[in-house]
Amino acid sequence: MIVSHEKDLEGKRIEGEGIKKAIKKVLISPEEGWEGHVMRVFELEEGGHTPKHTHPWPHINYIVRGKGILHLDGKDYEVEEGSFAYVPSNKIHQFSNRGKDNFAFICIVPEEGDK
Repeated sequence: MIVSHEKDLEGKRIEGEGIKKAIKKVLISPEEGWEGHVMRVFELEEGGHTPKHTHPWPHINYIVRGKGILHLDGKDYEVEEGSFAYVPSNKIHQFSNRGKDNFAFICIVPEEGDK
């Protein structure tokens, strides 16, 4: 069991090919008792983005701050605070910050998606 707040967690800067100005915080995982799934918050600074990629697991996303673009399966979708999306497995996708403020979203994946 866990009851906490995102502001109390230290973020980890993510680096790699295709990633720019991205920070990740793991909120809930098997460590906290949620077997098989992981809930993370990603924060993209101005001009930041995740890589354009695909993988064999789906994920669920909820936008908590800012404005951005979700590129999903060849189409760009404008998203903002309160927007949500289901990204099916094996679909090319990417999140990009298109605003001046930080863009943050919750991403829930099966445990193998957070390795």
